[in-house]
Formats: sequence, C-alpha cells, structure tokens
Amino acid sequence: MSEETVIRCCAPTLAAIKTGSLFSCPAQSREELTESLRLVNRCLIHKDVRAFPLRYQNGRALIYLYRPQMLERDLQNPVAEDILRAAGYPEGKAIEKIAYLIHRLRECDSFPHEIGLFLGYPAVDVKGFIEHKECKCTGLWKVFESDEAEAQRYFARCRRCTEGYLRRKQEGWDLSRLTIQPRQFSYN
Repeated sequence: MSEETVIRCCAPTLAAIKTGSLFSCPAQSREELTESLRLVNRCLIHKDVRAFPLRYQNGRALIYLYRPQMLERDLQNPVAEDILRAAGYPEGKAIEKIAYLIHRLRECDSFPHEIGLFLGYPAVDVKGFIEHKECKCTGLWKVFESDEAEAQRYFARCRRCTEGYLRRKQEGWDLSRLTIQPRQFSYN
C-alpha cells in the first residue's frame, strides 16, 4: 500500500478532522499486508493513529485507519451505544468493538450499517440510515437528522483537506509529516 493511497483515502483522519477512514488496496499476500501495515503503524503510532486490516480476500485488503481516542469518544454517544447494542456489539473498549466489526464483516456480504459510527459519522445519521428515513443530502455519508448546512461545510472541509494533503505529498511531504500530533487538537 502506497503512502499516496493512504493520503488520498485518509487525509481528513490524518488531519484529525475525521475519526476514521476505510480504503481497499491490493495485497498479494497476508505477509505483504502485515509488513505494509507495520510500516504505516510505525510511522503513525506516535501521532495516535492506527491502521488495522478489517478484511482480506481475493488479493485485496480492507484497511481501517483511525484515531483511537476519537473513536472511544464517538462510541460513547448514547445513540451510538444503542445502535451497537442492538447489533450485538459487546460492552467495553473500542478495540473490542472493532473486533466484533471484523466478525460482522465476515458474516455479511455487504457492509454492516453501523460501520459509519467507526468513521465518525453522526450517530443520528447512522440511525436514520438504518431506519431508512428520508435523506436530506449526501456527501461522505447520507444526512438524515444532522444540520444539512453544517454537514455540507464538513464535506467541503474534508475535500479541501484531501486536496491540500495531495499537494503537500507532491511537494515531498511524507505521511508522518502530514499527520497531526494528538496534542494539536481537542477530543471534546
């Protein structure tokens, strides 16, 4: 997996704008995937960012890159807790919930609807998606209950972030330099 792929797919997470990102990449073998992830994690662990394989099949891997402290905060939202409880997730730390998400991905042909909670999408919108409510607008996610104008600003911010990060990559910035330090933002 190339640094450019990580940046293109995960810039808002690297910038601490978004809790997590998902992307698919080719992986010739589990060993190659493990080594690629080891290098990414070695580069990002001191910035409180982790990359984790959620699924590997047919020469492709589904990678979850996330900020553990932001995920812990997001999953403590009462609406998020209700959604996860209804889907059978265990109580406990976010890492235990990620393990259960991996289990759900193996069982389902499609993505479990609650996956948006792991990406930092508003819990009320994840709930709206699950309940098949009428959608107000679409961007990184489908907006059901959140403020539409605020969501559109957030979508634009993420697009600008990705564009800026890709420009910086072309200027020679590496993944570590592009990733925001945890102390530079607040989790509240």
